[in-house]
Amino acid sequence: MRTILPPSTNNQYRGSRYAAWFLAAYGIGWIIPGMIHSFLPDGGAGVIAGLDLSHNPTLIFSMFAWAGATQIAHGIVTLAVALRYRALVPLFLIVSFIERLLLSWSGWINHAPVSGHHPPEHYVSLISLPIILLFLWLSVRQSRQTQPESPA
Repeated sequence: MRTILPPSTNNQYRGSRYAAWFLAAYGIGWIIPGMIHSFLPDGGAGVIAGLDLSHNPTLIFSMFAWAGATQIAHGIVTLAVALRYRALVPLFLIVSFIERLLLSWSGWINHAPVSGHHPPEHYVSLISLPIILLFLWLSVRQSRQTQPESPA
């Protein structure tokens, strides 16, 4: 495994361990929908997102499978950062915030569904924004366990 992964950076991380654990949960939160999109017969397009599958369902299934593959890969890398490369936790939280902001913009403003129906992901993206900001703040704030001791 040493030839694939560089040494851990966890000893360089000075932020809250809760931010790293949140990022781990966030990574799992990418892998699970990715598996749904990759392995459900309709990719979740009909049974979860409620999309009309009467027009070109093969294309819709293929796009959901493509999205699922990227979600799985994204989740695995996010987990690796949270568990082994914690010095990158703030960066990954910033990227996650930008991603959720763009997903929210697309789902609610720029490409809002004509039917008015929003898939669960649209709600998750909105709810995630302030939560990610909280853990980003915790990740850049020096935790009490890692603060240098003051001279007596």
